Amino acid sequence: MSLAKFTLYYVIYALVLAGIAYALPLVFPGTPLLVKKFWLVFCFLGVLTYIAYLTAFFGMKIDPQAGVMAIMGSIVLKMIFSLAFVLIYSLNSSEKGIVFALNFFSLYLLFSFFEIYSLLCNLRHQNK
Repeated sequence: MSLAKFTLYYVIYALVLAGIAYALPLVFPGTPLLVKKFWLVFCFLGVLTYIAYLTAFFGMKIDPQAGVMAIMGSIVLKMIFSLAFVLIYSLNSSEKGIVFALNFFSLYLLFSFFEIYSLLCNLRHQNK
């Protein structure tokens, strides 16, 4: 998968996720499903996932034999920055932790799923 194709699919995927997140409070008006700074979390994870993909993509282009190591390295960096974000957000926020945890980890897993799937598609094309 080329970088332009990934970027297009990623933007579409992020817009679909944003649409779902925007619709959730409208569908369930009395339930606090999103934290106050949800869009900050959303943008942070969206940009971090894109940077992690770029890191792995260019790592695979530079040395195809070390492609798996580039993928693992980008995932570890993403996890470290995400944990740092959770720590900083939790120390500066007085909100309930369970809503933030559900918001953060659901976004983290959804963005990571798309990233890993795209990277595996790249590895599959290398093997042919």
